[in-house]
Amino acid sequence: MKAVRFSEYGGVDVLNVVDVPTPEPGPGQVLVQVKAAGINPGEAKIRDGMLHSRWPATFPSGEGSDLAGVVAAVGLDEAAFAVGDEVIGWTDNRASHAEYAVVEAQNLTPKPAGVPWQVAGSLFVAGATAWAAVHAVRAGQGDTVVVAGAAGGVGSIAVQLARLTGAAVIGLASERHHDWLKAHGIIPVSYGAGVAERIKRAAEAEVTAFIDTVGADYVRLALDLAVEPSRIDTIANFAAVQEYGVKAEGSAAGASAAVLAELAGLIDAGKLEIPIAATFPLDQVRDAYRLLEQGHTLGKIVLIP
Repeated sequence: MKAVRFSEYGGVDVLNVVDVPTPEPGPGQVLVQVKAAGINPGEAKIRDGMLHSRWPATFPSGEGSDLAGVVAAVGLDEAAFAVGDEVIGWTDNRASHAEYAVVEAQNLTPKPAGVPWQVAGSLFVAGATAWAAVHAVRAGQGDTVVVAGAAGGVGSIAVQLARLTGAAVIGLASERHHDWLKAHGIIPVSYGAGVAERIKRAAEAEVTAFIDTVGADYVRLALDLAVEPSRIDTIANFAAVQEYGVKAEGSAAGASAAVLAELAGLIDAGKLEIPIAATFPLDQVRDAYRLLEQGHTLGKIVLIP
């Protein structure tokens, strides 16, 4: 089978698509023929070596967590899924950027018929992170929630999930994404100097919760807006957790098949959209990451093996 591999840390040029043996599922596992697999900023940081102290690579390393596909084989005693089932899930073994991947059955949920492959295959990391962030800040009726990075992979989902709680939602994003935000019931506000005043003018009530998907000074901005630290969640500024007592709940807090099933159900029901910025065939994985690293795309970038 074809799979993405890299044998040293570096830029996109270290990524290669090579022939490797098709893996076999063990007990409690299934082999998934991958139909779509999302890419994520964390994978680029692992490949660059920026996260070596936390998540070191063993070379040659595979890549990728998100996936959706068709069950091609099942391991011993695995009864939850059968060959031919369409599934959404993830792997913790850096292996989804491939034609086939072995996945723990507990990391899978059935794919509803109304969820397109490219959407299903890009759902886990961004979806679980957004779900966890919205729950971390306890968004609900009567709240005004600000989301920094509102058009990114995580932010575009977080604004919608926060809106579904009944909260008013302000999305910080580039102006070219404002129409998309407005169409989803989000109040768009531009980045840059004076953002605090623009937020205050846009909000009909005081800001009560803040989700930071960008880093930089957005936790400080949230505090300046008088948001309680317990209602600020960042997925990008981990130093702020120690300094200010804010939260940093991300994909690990939402990593369950039940959360995936919930998100897929919302998509199937037309209540949640996962915008797809671009799709690439597996052998163009370098181009996919080049686009990711440019930033400012609306939604997710997806590989189609």
